[in-house]
Amino acid sequence: MSKPSAEAGALDPKGLIREAYRIEGVDAAQCRSIFLDWALSAPMDQDTNAALSALLERYGPMHPDHPMTGVLRDGLAGSVRPRRRGGWRARPRSE
Repeated sequence: MSKPSAEAGALDPKGLIREAYRIEGVDAAQCRSIFLDWALSAPMDQDTNAALSALLERYGPMHPDHPMTGVLRDGLAGSVRPRRRGGWRARPRSE
């Protein structure tokens, strides 16, 4: 087993993503739970998109069919900032 690089350690300080890839028989629901723990423990100033991209670059090619790879891809695709759709300003005025 290789020691994680400094960059991977900075992106995954608790080693949650790394360990998810090592768990034999892990399913997508468990990977989503691990991902949520990783996301909640990430530093506030961390660029989540960049971190997810780097983690995918590191683990995705070695484990293309692993459920965690799918969860990381979903996290990257779902990180688009939502647009405001509604509220009092969008309501028509009644005169």
